[in-house]
Order: sequence, then C-alpha cells, then structure tokens
Amino acid sequence: MGGARNVPDPREAVDDDAWAKACAEDLAAEKARRRQEYGTPPGSAAEELRRLVDAVADKLGGVQGPLAGFAAQGAVQQFIDQAKAAVEPVIERNPDVFDHLAAAGSELLAAYRSAVEGQERRWTDGPEDNGPSTNEHIDLD
Repeated sequence: MGGARNVPDPREAVDDDAWAKACAEDLAAEKARRRQEYGTPPGSAAEELRRLVDAVADKLGGVQGPLAGFAAQGAVQQFIDQAKAAVEPVIERNPDVFDHLAAAGSELLAAYRSAVEGQERRWTDGPEDNGPSTNEHIDLD
C-alpha cells in the first residue's frame, strides 16, 4: 500500500504548548464542575485562620450589642480590632507555617487514633491463652 503519509506542512504554525493548554483547560473544567457539585473547597490553613478570626469577630460584634452598654461595646470592638491587628501580620509573614501546623496536627491525631485503637483491640479481644491464669474469678452473687 503506497498511501499518503500525514506529514505536517512546515509552513503551518505548530503550537508547542497545545498539550499543556489542553490539560489546563481540562483541569479548569474539572475544578468548575467540582465547585458546582461540592461547593468552594477550603483554602489554606492561613486563609482558614483569617476566616475564623473574622467569624469570631462578627459573632462577638453581634452578641455584645444587646447585652452591653455603649462603653462596653466600644471596649469589645477595640479588643476585636487589636486581635485582628495581632493575627494579620503573623498570617501574612508565615502562611506556610499554618499549613505545616495543620499537617502536623493531622499526623498527631492519626498517631493517637492508632494507639487508642490498638489498646481498645487488646481490651476487647479478651485475655490471650498463655496457659493457666493467675487471675481468680470472684462471683459477687
């Protein structure tokens, strides 16, 4: 068979990044689909801390209104502003630290769970049969 080969014309422009562009488009479409299905994913640990501080500040601002007098409202608002001013520079300078701390906390929790599950398994499996027991069963009836 002497069929014609598909040889690209050297005069046509070849997009060297076509594969990368197609992958980026597919990834963007998948992210949009997941956002639509599951909602907005959580941000970094630093962003989540910032959102937590804002949520606590909003909640304190809403609670202190009906309960406190005008002077107390000013003191609470000043405290909220000072707390935000103290936290914000730390978050800005060290955003990766919070991600590392979150990962470390997850690892510690996994280690704790493993230890607890192992101990619970030993408690619930009952005594091992290693010959006669030195424990004596006492009937309280």
